[in-house]
Amino acid sequence: MTKANKITKPDAVSLLKTPTGIKGLDEITGGGLPQGRPTLVCGGTGCGKTLLAMEFLVRGATQFDEPGVFMSFEEKFGELSKNFASLGFDLNELVNQNQLAIDYVHIEPSEIEEAGEYDLEGLIIRLGYAIDNIGAKRVALDTIEALFSGLTNENILRSELRRLFRFLKDKGVTAIVTGEQGERTFTRFGLEEYVADCVIFLNHTVDHQVATRRLRIVKYRGSAHGTNEYPFLIDQQGFSIMPLSSLGLDHPASTERISTGIGRLDAMLSGKGYYRGSSILVTGTAGTGKSSLAAHFVDAACKRGERCLYFAFEESQKQIIRNMRSIGIDLGQWIDQGLLQFQNARTTIYGLEMHLVVMHRMIEDFNPDIVVVDPISNLVAAASKAEVKSMLSRMIDYLKIKQITAFCTDLTSTSGTLELNSTDISSLMDTWLLLQVIETSGERNRGLYLLKSRGMAHSNQIREFILSDSGAQLRDVYIGSGVVLTGSARIAQEAHDKALAMECQQEIERKQREIERKKTLIEAQIIALHTQFELEKEDLDRLIVREKLRDETFAFDNLAMSNVRQADELVEGLTDKGVPL
Repeated sequence: MTKANKITKPDAVSLLKTPTGIKGLDEITGGGLPQGRPTLVCGGTGCGKTLLAMEFLVRGATQFDEPGVFMSFEEKFGELSKNFASLGFDLNELVNQNQLAIDYVHIEPSEIEEAGEYDLEGLIIRLGYAIDNIGAKRVALDTIEALFSGLTNENILRSELRRLFRFLKDKGVTAIVTGEQGERTFTRFGLEEYVADCVIFLNHTVDHQVATRRLRIVKYRGSAHGTNEYPFLIDQQGFSIMPLSSLGLDHPASTERISTGIGRLDAMLSGKGYYRGSSILVTGTAGTGKSSLAAHFVDAACKRGERCLYFAFEESQKQIIRNMRSIGIDLGQWIDQGLLQFQNARTTIYGLEMHLVVMHRMIEDFNPDIVVVDPISNLVAAASKAEVKSMLSRMIDYLKIKQITAFCTDLTSTSGTLELNSTDISSLMDTWLLLQVIETSGERNRGLYLLKSRGMAHSNQIREFILSDSGAQLRDVYIGSGVVLTGSARIAQEAHDKALAMECQQEIERKQREIERKKTLIEAQIIALHTQFELEKEDLDRLIVREKLRDETFAFDNLAMSNVRQADELVEGLTDKGVPL
């Protein structure tokens, strides 16, 4: 019997990747760009292609000790050095350390004439020398259209592109090749995207005078990757991509409870406050106290030593601190202690997705326990309601994954139902508080409703919400004749009830005194009757003794008399004549 040969499958070799070091990009690519292969980064003017390529090299040199070669066809070394100095990249220093080589290749399209064979042999030799000179692991070519701008023969273009990309692969360098966007194609010639192993498309759109940058991975051979559009930010720290597009509902659910900062509100939430890591929505019209509720929550969190990040879209930091001091809350002390950080900006300063990126970056940097967004309704000015809802849902999911408690305020309109928020995100929220103005007796007072709070028993009672020098207070409201009484009407009702209570108490005390008096009287009567009874009993006992004594004396006398007269004794059972009885 022969032993059958086992057929074994070859081990699957996963695609090696080179981390870019760029925030968010490595997450959505599953680890970075394909190692030893070229990646095409394409997009319109000003979308950030050159920055992405240069940052890929700088991060490689500074974080992964991988030297890089940047071959530019448009900007000289001096121009690039000045441009990237504003982002904190010291290209001169990296060049001096042989961590970076920048080669400017001047190509003038007007000087190019199609005569005979055209190839990139000279460029490839020059690039190969630069790579070997510093032992480069990374290469960036910016932009590739400059090489073929004067040519129209598509066959030559395709052939030379393949040759260039094959050269980069043979050198084993991870390369970024930038390309300008065509009218209906990702690149001007529409060829590069077919040759490259990975294609990243950068988009820079302006909608309603608000600009937004987005990134999309068009293809990635041999690797799974995110397919949605991801907003990205270019600021003093370079490229930053928000890796959130859509998240699953698999975030943890904490059972820890944290105080709202208002004792009575904690009592309405089964006495323990919100769940940690949950989302809280406070809606209400202007001036109802939404920001004050947020300030109480932040103040309570900072007192516990937790960190809070406050995104304010209506007021400046100093204005909020001043206003909160009027109700007895000093938020300035928490800023000084590094527990509270404000981000104050108008929502129209940039696009909605950019807000999401900025918030994501600040959350990553500050690592807060509490995030306040005040108010989310202002985001509607930067995008449509549907887009705002999408953005907020991604933000809330992201915060829940990190177990950060989200506190959002929403300004609602006075027209229509109050249980309708401006962004339609109430279904996403775990706890929903409604602040409403109640008009009675010529007064406007605030009322607080607890509309929902998932996972806990909670009050369904309305509370009057009062802002005073000592902070927010929740008072019971009175319901009389079908209306809720607040303000002076409530105070008058309280005084009336207090007077009634005093009268009732006095009546009770009077009746208690009457009972005591009757009790004392009856007890006295009982004592008198008892005394009389004892006296009469004593007399009767004395009479009884006397009667007994008299009977005994009478019997003794009769016996003595019989003895004296010698009277016969009667036989028992017979008469004196001897007759039976």
